[in-house]
Amino acid sequence: MADSSFDVVSKVDRQEVDNALNQAGKEIGTRFDFKNVGASVAWSGDATVMVKASTEERCKAALDVFRERLVKRGVSLKALQHGEPQLSGKEYRLSVTINQGIADDKAKSIVKKIKAEAPRGVNCQVQGDQLRVSAKKKDDLQSVIALLKESDFGIPLQCVNYR
Repeated sequence: MADSSFDVVSKVDRQEVDNALNQAGKEIGTRFDFKNVGASVAWSGDATVMVKASTEERCKAALDVFRERLVKRGVSLKALQHGEPQLSGKEYRLSVTINQGIADDKAKSIVKKIKAEAPRGVNCQVQGDQLRVSAKKKDDLQSVIALLKESDFGIPLQCVNYR
């Protein structure tokens, strides 16, 4: 009998992020507190969103609107990385990066946690930006999934390809 397995990935649905970005842009365009401050949110590359406004507070408020829209669309905020708004000319800019995949250091910490706390016979392999977890018993895999759901690694994790 072959081993059962599943993959641990960290993916964000780009279409949902795009929809949240469009909704945030519409709300920023119509809200009274964003009038005449030049606030906007837009794509600035493949996985980067640029938030712009004339003041630092409005820039942070525009980011909050974008975050609210992401939460309503079911996108985890753990996938976002950003710093503080930076003054660029006459406007403040904030670059927000949307992370995809599991970085090597995070993968190592996940594997270490699984090896330490999972039942015996559970194997883990790093495959690029995802992990493959396999075991002879499906119950062992279920316990690993429960372990991953209760742990916080700072990134959104999904368990896919369960077989």
